[in-house]
Amino acid sequence: MAPDHSRRTRPCVCREVPLSDFVDTSIFVRLLTQDDPEKSARSLELFRRANRGEIDLRTSEAVVAEVVYVLASPVMYGTPRSVISSRLGALLSGNSLRLDHKDAVLDALQWYGESNFHFVDCLCVAHAGREPLTGSIYSYDRGFDRIPGIRRLEP
Repeated sequence: MAPDHSRRTRPCVCREVPLSDFVDTSIFVRLLTQDDPEKSARSLELFRRANRGEIDLRTSEAVVAEVVYVLASPVMYGTPRSVISSRLGALLSGNSLRLDHKDAVLDALQWYGESNFHFVDCLCVAHAGREPLTGSIYSYDRGFDRIPGIRRLEP
């Protein structure tokens, strides 16, 4: 049974801290691929409104990972890793979008553009290398053994 959201209300818009609106994968894909001119233009305007401070936007690491997957997929767009890294990184690095662990995501995107590793593995490395973590990753994936500064451990 689906949860009952009928009683949910948004707090007054006069709050001191603005509410954030969530941005899904499809908005990023339309903006970055421009495969649908009308939706691309509306997506661009959404980010422009955020840049002007009219709205507050937020997304998640899961959405970023899906954007990378969709853009890189040879069945979908086949976008080169370096292009994904630079364009998505530029979009995420601005002040128009809130993203938890933004620095780790941006580091992961940069590393993704320069390596053969999957984006999620790059994200794991970016998180493992941050304080107060030790730089160790528990994994059975031996690919992590090739990464300088990361120590792969098995339970």
